[in-house]
Amino acid sequence: MKPKPTASELEILQVLWKNTQCTVREVNEELTQMRDSEVGYTTTLKLMQIMHEKGLVERDVSNRTHKYKATISHENISQGILQTLIDTVFNGSAAQLVMQALSDKKSSKEEIRKIKEYLDQLEKK
Repeated sequence: MKPKPTASELEILQVLWKNTQCTVREVNEELTQMRDSEVGYTTTLKLMQIMHEKGLVERDVSNRTHKYKATISHENISQGILQTLIDTVFNGSAAQLVMQALSDKKSSKEEIRKIKEYLDQLEKK
């Protein structure tokens, strides 16, 4: 089982999931754009080295510029984080999580339609 990523590592994983494979420089540039503030290259490099040691990313060293890619999927990470949130904040109730999420954010008609569709499918099972 891979360790859970920190918030900074999650940001890097977001970039890697979006682009599949990146150099440290490419990740750093995207992080700078995402945050609207300068992110130090050496900070990004160090985080990615730590992520490699943890097994969260793998590194292709066959070329001069090393390319990194995520070794864990977005689905696996989001599922683990959600389960932890449900267990620790909502006493194991996914329904409470959903109701809280929907009450805090205005959902579009399309989002509500998709939620209803999903609930209908769950009821049919």
